[in-house]
Amino acid sequence: WHQTLKNRILLENYFLPGDLELQIEAFIEHYNHQRYHESLKNVTPADAYFGRAPAIIKQRETIKRQTIEHRRLQHRKLAA
Repeated sequence: WHQTLKNRILLENYFLPGDLELQIEAFIEHYNHQRYHESLKNVTPADAYFGRAPAIIKQRETIKRQTIEHRRLQHRKLAA
């Protein structure tokens, strides 16, 4: 994530050290708690660290199955 941090931080000018520190803290918060990571099966690092990932992935799979079934039913209704 160092490259991502560098790319984001270098786009701005910071005139006070405190401003830069706040931006780094905000980036770390976003990166760990909001940004989904493909290598972690699209959960956040915080979800993976705190053990919430399996429940989230299972819930997504359930929703996906329900959506597919719903679409199949809709397709069958239109085809009939």
